Amino acid sequence: MGEARLERVEVNVIGVIPARYGSTRFPGKPLVPVNGKPLLRWVIEGARASRKLARLVVATDDERIAALARACGVEAVMTGSDLPTGTDRVWAAARELAAEVVINVQGDEPLIEGALLDRLVEPFETDPDLAMATLGRPLTAAALAAATTAKIVVNHRDEALYFSRHPIPYSRLQPRVDAKRGAALDGALKHIGVYAYRKGFLERFCRQPPVAIEMAEGLEQLRALYLGARIKVVRVDHESWGVDTPEDVQKIEKIMRQGEG
Repeated sequence: MGEARLERVEVNVIGVIPARYGSTRFPGKPLVPVNGKPLLRWVIEGARASRKLARLVVATDDERIAALARACGVEAVMTGSDLPTGTDRVWAAARELAAEVVINVQGDEPLIEGALLDRLVEPFETDPDLAMATLGRPLTAAALAAATTAKIVVNHRDEALYFSRHPIPYSRLQPRVDAKRGAALDGALKHIGVYAYRKGFLERFCRQPPVAIEMAEGLEQLRALYLGARIKVVRVDHESWGVDTPEDVQKIEKIMRQGEG
């Protein structure tokens, strides 16, 4: 006999885009022009293409960013400038909003697509006990070796076992995989940093101070694993391209031009 089909139940989902003005590496980043439009507008337009988001808001600490959000047709929620992370900003905006699931739509990902957010919601529709979900894509040997790339090791249900910037679980095999640079590897995925949380777990996550493994790796999703959360990793083919520095703008614009060609 085959496996029983899981009943799909619609959930109330909101998307929150954290958009802080005072970025350490790139002040005013949400307002910077990218291929003729502010970075934040690209993110909003991508997120608004989602079919499953009941509501989309921008969480910011700056009235200029709030004004741009409203001009793009979405709500803006003012949050404190002293919040330590984007996740804390998401919770500050979402705590008073009705929702079962909250998606942290990264405000520096101008190539985000609504279909990706929909994929992120799907596990919550069949698993009422799921705390959190994120995205992963096939991992190449080059990405495995890159210290700037977060990797995920998953179990047989595609749930996260661990996240690291180090080449896991292939450290002992690294000399051999170098010969296959560019080929996809099994056993781990490249992490794409978009997150969906059950609202109750998001509150618990933000109430928990940073933990040792999180600080050692510089990856806050390890706090969720420390708390015992199951994190579903949804496999996608989408490549993640964020804007962290002014130099990244030219890289993104080049990718956009190639996509138009």
